[in-house]
Amino acid sequence: MSTTSFYQTRSAVLFVIFNRPDTTFRVFERIKQTRPAKLYIAADGPRSDNPSDQERCMEARSVIEKIDWPCETKTLLRDENLGCKYGVSTAIDWFFDNEQEGIILEDDCLPSNDFFRFCDLMLERYRNDTRIRHITGCNLQYGKKWGSASYYFSNNVHVWGWAAWKRVWQQYDVELASYNENEIEEQFSKVFPEPLLVESWSEIFEKMKRNEIDTWDYQLGIANFFNNGLCVIPNFNLISNIGFGPNGTHTFSETDRNANIVSEDLPDVIVHPKYILPEKQADMSTWNADFHIERRRKSKAKKDGMIKYQLNKLLKHLK
Repeated sequence: MSTTSFYQTRSAVLFVIFNRPDTTFRVFERIKQTRPAKLYIAADGPRSDNPSDQERCMEARSVIEKIDWPCETKTLLRDENLGCKYGVSTAIDWFFDNEQEGIILEDDCLPSNDFFRFCDLMLERYRNDTRIRHITGCNLQYGKKWGSASYYFSNNVHVWGWAAWKRVWQQYDVELASYNENEIEEQFSKVFPEPLLVESWSEIFEKMKRNEIDTWDYQLGIANFFNNGLCVIPNFNLISNIGFGPNGTHTFSETDRNANIVSEDLPDVIVHPKYILPEKQADMSTWNADFHIERRRKSKAKKDGMIKYQLNKLLKHLK
């Protein structure tokens, strides 16, 4: 794409903000470049136990005053803090109460201009294809391309800059109330080929049910798994997460390999995959990195080996 002209999105955009004016203004500038005709801004309220929140939240919300293009603007400005789980999920509820489809950006997800073009194209192409539930701009394959097309399909859901349809969000279950805890491990075993992944996701599910994790996105991923859904992932990274650091909600380490990944240019001509199938190896690569599968597998093998050694030693002694 030319650096002197910017693609103008056809999609409505939801911008979810909180108390980080620095990242908020950077992401807003990218939204401004694409000049959406409809912009929704949802802001969570300040935390009562954080004295700096009031000022920082108000500063972040001043971004609304910088909308200077023809735009239908809607705002949802919370007085009280709902937290990550409810603050974000209710904002997306509100968005899809008003729109059939659209783009969602949080205040730390810096999009390239190509991200908006990609979302527009994918939203239109797969609008009525219920196999496809999610579109992301985030690629965490670190330069590895999957297939010869401009994007591939995944069972993973990435929410660092994404787009979807109301038809998908209607199945979202923030409390995971639809699922029986006694059946979860069995169902995850149908999704994942690796027992350690079954164990990890079962543990996440149980913690979510006990409200030990304050987030909204695991629920979206679990819904995708249990509906055998596909996520569209570009073979070119279109989002840079600029929120890693001490002020991040779940992203604290600035040395994390997912921090500030450079955005790539999307080809002018989009090549579509021939087969509508998930790239299982790409998913396994991501899961291995997220859950340290190889390291845990080696640790388990070593532990099992020690147990076997001790048992054999005991049996010899008994003889």
